[in-house]
Amino acid sequence: MTYKYLPLLAEKYRLVLGSRSPRRMKLLSETGVSFARIIPDLEEAPFEGEHPYNFAERLARDKALQVARRSEAGDAVIGCDTVVVLEGEVLGKPANESDAYEILSRLSGKRHVVCTALAIAEHSGILASGYELTEVRFNKVTAEQIREYIATGEPMDKAGAYGIQGMGAFLVDSIKGELDTVIGFPRTLLERLAKQVIEE
Repeated sequence: MTYKYLPLLAEKYRLVLGSRSPRRMKLLSETGVSFARIIPDLEEAPFEGEHPYNFAERLARDKALQVARRSEAGDAVIGCDTVVVLEGEVLGKPANESDAYEILSRLSGKRHVVCTALAIAEHSGILASGYELTEVRFNKVTAEQIREYIATGEPMDKAGAYGIQGMGAFLVDSIKGELDTVIGFPRTLLERLAKQVIEE
């Protein structure tokens, strides 16, 4: 993919990635722009009755704003959040191995939606935000396969308890949408948000 607006954004601001995720760092570094990283620290819990996609975008905005208020003038912070949604319910990061087993057992053989939201903020507030959706269809997997996968440790820090770009690839039958969205950093969305900021 060719980026037109993201490099312009990086010229106008010092970019800061507000995320702990090494996967997001890798995807952003592949765009060729330079950036710093500051890890946000906030509670991730939905409001009562909050739609999953709105929840993801709110968290991305909150993370971007929190980091922007800790960073310097002239910084543009990219906040991110990914949620896995099965039949309208958000499946977060597993609390422990038995939780991971339950999540993966529920996903087995079913379709779910991965929603990743991004937000760009500076010290004074949000500059742009949005989200991308990708539908993921899981293979039917056995209890033994799930247990073996959990034993690798990979599911424990991931929404929905799997990593499509890692050992968890065997779980996935097909996707409709962007792979970046499932990994947790949709670069096509980032380019669109950069365009909004540059052209405003």
